Amino acid sequence: MTTIFSNIEQWQLEDQCQRLFHGRGGCFAGAEHICVDWFEPVLLLTSFKELDDSERENCITQISTWWQQQHSDKPLNLVYQYRSGGQTLTELIAGHVPEPHIVSENGANFIVHLMRGQNHGLFLDMRNGRQWVREHTQHKKVLNMFAYTCGFSVAALQGGADEVVNIDMSKGALAIGKQNHVANQFNSGARFLGHDIFKSWGKLKKMGPYDLVIADPPSNQKGSFVATKDYERLIRRLPELVAQGGDVLLCLNAPELDCDFLMAQVATEVPQLTFIERLDNPPVYKDIDEQKSLKVLLYRNS
Repeated sequence: MTTIFSNIEQWQLEDQCQRLFHGRGGCFAGAEHICVDWFEPVLLLTSFKELDDSERENCITQISTWWQQQHSDKPLNLVYQYRSGGQTLTELIAGHVPEPHIVSENGANFIVHLMRGQNHGLFLDMRNGRQWVREHTQHKKVLNMFAYTCGFSVAALQGGADEVVNIDMSKGALAIGKQNHVANQFNSGARFLGHDIFKSWGKLKKMGPYDLVIADPPSNQKGSFVATKDYERLIRRLPELVAQGGDVLLCLNAPELDCDFLMAQVATEVPQLTFIERLDNPPVYKDIDEQKSLKVLLYRNS
């Protein structure tokens, strides 16, 4: 049997959600299409290309063997998902998925949905970004653009933010975001706007300025945001929203676009924003080319 997960003996389950195996970083030859995540109490096996029966069975067998060796006192809950382009196939392989399915990260609770489509409700690679927000938002007013299920908002309120404005076109995602706030006993301090950001700019401006603006848009979502043409016009208008001395987090998860893509646009359109740093990704997301991995750039309005 071919060893797919060459680092499986190093897997250690935390009491919070995490990625265990990141084949997409290119550091594991022959497994570049495979990832394994822990959404306690469920393991999620994801393939970004269709597996033949033998490879699929190989992956499941290796995970099951490891589970029996390390966690034989608990039942194995395993979900398999194949995704490619717009195609998604999700299958429960073993055990069950709780409903509601609530996972934890750095003391916060989040509702996830592993059996629904490609987006599960929490992007695990953004853990360090949420941690940074948690550590830098005390008494701050925060704008969370492209808020999705409002993970940044929960982190900001954990960190003592005075107010968070969440805006996203998807009212369904914001509804889960509201549930995430309730799950963390945050019954005030956050607003939820189900609007197109560019069409609601005047409203966002009137509600500002903000001490921290977070932009975490989809990289290529027709009808919403396409980074290659929309990030520039977003960046151009940021000074209208950011307080003097305030911070901006620009996020981009597009392997084909590197840091220079964003940095060149900022330098041209808003030179008053000073680059501070690129936030590190969690070590498990190591990539043979870090420019292809998640990019989170911190700027300050000086």
